Amino acid sequence: MIDPWGSAIVDYEKLIEQFGIKPFADFVEEIDSPHLLMKRGIIFGQRDYGRIAKAIREEKDFAVVSGMMPSGKMHIGHKMIVDQLKWYQEKGADIYIPIADMEAYSARGIDFETSRELAISEYITNYIALGLDFEKENIQTYLQSKNQIVIDLAYILSKKVNFNEMRAIYGFSGSTNFAHMYAPLIQVADILHPQMGECGGPKPTVVPVGPDQDPHIRLTRDIAERFKGQFKFISPSSTYHRFITGLTGDKMSSSKPKTAIFLSDSPKTAQKKVMSAKTGGRESLDEQRELGGVPEECVVYEILLYHLADSDKELSTLYHDCKSGNIMCGECKKNVASMMKNFFEEFEEKRKRAKGIAKTILDREPKC
Repeated sequence: MIDPWGSAIVDYEKLIEQFGIKPFADFVEEIDSPHLLMKRGIIFGQRDYGRIAKAIREEKDFAVVSGMMPSGKMHIGHKMIVDQLKWYQEKGADIYIPIADMEAYSARGIDFETSRELAISEYITNYIALGLDFEKENIQTYLQSKNQIVIDLAYILSKKVNFNEMRAIYGFSGSTNFAHMYAPLIQVADILHPQMGECGGPKPTVVPVGPDQDPHIRLTRDIAERFKGQFKFISPSSTYHRFITGLTGDKMSSSKPKTAIFLSDSPKTAQKKVMSAKTGGRESLDEQRELGGVPEECVVYEILLYHLADSDKELSTLYHDCKSGNIMCGECKKNVASMMKNFFEEFEEKRKRAKGIAKTILDREPKC
């Protein structure tokens, strides 16, 4: 059982075997200009992605749904989702970004006004600063609690779901509050509502998530099948990306500040955090020169892999230099810390400019 509100998935192969997720690598060659996260195997799994690849190839309508739960500060690992949304936006997708204020209330006890303010000041601001274009026609974001289509759809869908099913998927017990049990149905409605008539009708839809969110995907796909006759839903597709490792070697988490580089950190703070990160170095310089480093276990290399290295060739050179002992961890750390500082200097300015725009986003009337 996977807990989408607290689990840390590390055994990706077991996840594929146990829950039937298929490898994503099969689609990389099919896609024109695939995203770096796809080419580098960071997006590792998928369900029914063929529908999305076909829609992109034939320039047909499709949608992407990626929710945000405003429960804490965004860290650099969250940047992966925004990077994917930017890529899909360029491919012509309709982008839907539900703000899970109802889930934040039921699962985290965060009141609705706090959710709204956090969504604006932290999430939407960062999304804009990272380059997602909220001025385009093909994007909308909304608060779950304010979208009547979603609320009504969740109620309709709940007719064909019972407690035993929810308990089997999420582990709910007799002490679980009803709001928490209902929150996943709101998420199901978030994912399916781009296919409602008000939003243009049935279309392929993809949800890019970390593997801890797979219970929501499985529930949504099951419910979509049950309501296919009524709404003609196309079962949603999904992709799964690996978690970025935290600075200490654990999963990067907003609730564990020592593990994370936050997008609101100053350039100097981000630089210092890279310098403190766990590496894949040996116990001594002599041993590393002889045996080489282990980039597969290095947080600093992973930061490059996920975020800072645009060139596959340069990344490959660094990998082999590390493996052969031609570069030491201190030198590599210093270089990456400098790159991170430069990124955050530019990003800090973009955040300042984004704040004014972010304040207006939730005042806009939802298109559907």
